[in-house]
Amino acid sequence: MVAVKRRSWTKNVAVSLLVFGFSILASGSANGDSSESEKTKIFGKKNTIRISIGTQDQVINTAVGGATVREMDLLKKYLPTTGKYEGVNYDIQWSSYTSGPPITNKMIANQIDIGLMGDFPAAINLIKFREEGGDVESTFIGTLAYSPTGAGNAVVVPKDSDVTSLSELAGKSVSVPFGSAAHGMLLKALSDNGVNPETDVELISQAPEVGGTSLRTGQIDAHADFVPFGELFPFRGFAKKIFDGAQTGVPTLHGIVVRSDFAQEHPEIVTAYMKAMLEANQIFRANPEATSAKIEEWSGIEKEVVYMFLGPSGLQPLDPTVRQVHVDALKNSITTLDELGKIESEVNPEEVSEWIDESYLRTAMTEQGLDYDQVIAEAESYVITGQDALTGEEITEPKMAGQLWIQGEETVTNFASVGNMMQMLPKLKTEGQAADVMFVHDRNNGWKLFAENSYYVNNGDGVSAFLLKEDANQYAASSGGQVTAFKELQATYAQQTEPTPVGAAE
Repeated sequence: MVAVKRRSWTKNVAVSLLVFGFSILASGSANGDSSESEKTKIFGKKNTIRISIGTQDQVINTAVGGATVREMDLLKKYLPTTGKYEGVNYDIQWSSYTSGPPITNKMIANQIDIGLMGDFPAAINLIKFREEGGDVESTFIGTLAYSPTGAGNAVVVPKDSDVTSLSELAGKSVSVPFGSAAHGMLLKALSDNGVNPETDVELISQAPEVGGTSLRTGQIDAHADFVPFGELFPFRGFAKKIFDGAQTGVPTLHGIVVRSDFAQEHPEIVTAYMKAMLEANQIFRANPEATSAKIEEWSGIEKEVVYMFLGPSGLQPLDPTVRQVHVDALKNSITTLDELGKIESEVNPEEVSEWIDESYLRTAMTEQGLDYDQVIAEAESYVITGQDALTGEEITEPKMAGQLWIQGEETVTNFASVGNMMQMLPKLKTEGQAADVMFVHDRNNGWKLFAENSYYVNNGDGVSAFLLKEDANQYAASSGGQVTAFKELQATYAQQTEPTPVGAAE
């Protein structure tokens, strides 16, 4: 399957950090780990089956397969209790990590059965098992959330930094969780922007919470990370984004891998887990605001940021299937890692298709009465709909919509246009209300954006939002509009809605 061609150890010192994910990331576990003696004790019990799941609570893309399943006890609901499972005691063990590599380490050590991780760590997981797993391999069995363009990964700098582009990071310090999806994105993005990641920058391995602290205290010049930190840190007010993974146009995902021995011995349990994940998807989609608030309780990630990624027209659609776009994400991960010399084996990216098995997902869908194509359609059509809160008009173009999450409100308020949303802001102010967050969407691509961090073009016919200033400039030139910042746009609409002084029209 995988032809192995070893490179010298001295040439690949950095490789071991990336592939094995040792060092600081290994300390990221939570909820405790089973010691060898405890594991032996568990398996010494005739009727006890351990189900050990490694997740990443703060990585919002894993929420529907991790925290939601765990906190709502959804797995227990579907575990088999008849036949060979009659009278079985299930020992369900959950552990949470700051990134994917520690999960891979523990899966190889047979301490975790099912792991949730991003595309680059998943690619490494699949490869490492085939190098070191002996008779055991790992299998990719389903997607949690994804972006066809790479939205979610990002590079941020301190809010008051003068750095505005990746090319300006030459000679500076950049931290990133080594072995993560963001690490792979950063290496490629720097190279594409003329910065040699080996010689032109000081790369430091830092978990997300450490990177955030380093940004706040000025210990690093930039931090690259995965979902949701590229949006979370700006939302918390101490960072600004200078590069979005969406600029690469390369798909990214978080998904599910399982040890082959566990899946072969207990396929019914793996199917049960997939059923639990499918129900978690349905729960979120049915009530995104309330579920986002729950995920905030479980993860510490603000509900507004959770909603930004997983809600309607969100950055990361919930799609459990493994289609070509998802296969491409894994293939690209292998290609990029190989090109950058970050994997020790010579691997044909095309082989990744042989390491994917959707049978557990499809069985779960069949047994739950779900149609495969319909599940895909629901994921792709999960966009903003309904009526404009200001005018009552139907929302027909989600990419042009605006949204407010008003303080104290349980649901998000939707508008058919950015202009209508802007008209509502002064009205809220006069009523003593304010919005915790304002969302707009990139005119070209539909990406959900924080309104305050976006660029706008007002061409008289309406207002369009953009992630990138260069896109805004191009649209302004072609439409006869003018590029403006959020505060200027807000001031314009505030003046338009100011009450006319008494006697002014006389």
